[in-house]
Amino acid sequence: MCELLAANIGALGTSLLCYVTPKEHLGLPNRDDVKTGVIAYKIAAHAADLAKGHPHAQEWDDALSKARFEFRWMDQFALSLDPMTAMSFHDETLPSEGAKVAHFCSMCGPKFCSMKMTEDVRKYAKEHGYGSLEEAMQQGMDAMSAEFLAAKKTVSGEQHGEVGGEIYLPASYVDSSGRMLADEAEKVPLNLNRIIPA
Repeated sequence: MCELLAANIGALGTSLLCYVTPKEHLGLPNRDDVKTGVIAYKIAAHAADLAKGHPHAQEWDDALSKARFEFRWMDQFALSLDPMTAMSFHDETLPSEGAKVAHFCSMCGPKFCSMKMTEDVRKYAKEHGYGSLEEAMQQGMDAMSAEFLAAKKTVSGEQHGEVGGEIYLPASYVDSSGRMLADEAEKVPLNLNRIIPA
């Protein structure tokens, strides 16, 4: 709900905001209802500030994004609209004090963190003298594509290399709806969940 509210205010702008609680006209709000209403109000106000081009609104967003990218968890909590809730959300899954200096979050973990991957690409580009990040990424994708294609796996999944291949099938193995033709199905391992025509 808050996201929808903020998106509409961001798109359309506003000249007046009114604070309400989730219990508006249904019952007397308790402490948590008031807090939820105040946070929704803050989100809406910030979206309106961004829409109107308020000079400090974008700086705040940028500072929060930079803290997130640099894994400065305490700064990220402090810059959020509700620091205590932000910290408690973090601590639900990563409660140790060491997690507040970790270079990953509980969602992606240390191996799949997009922030860390971006950092690694920048470091790789700098170390190998690429002119831009885009050039480094394209070179990396080209190298992985070549490695994938060189694996020379058969449609039945017999491995002649180390990576990929058997999930891609010749177009002749698949009908127009993307389903595998019956006479070709026995050539493909049964553990494939998805058929991707080559």
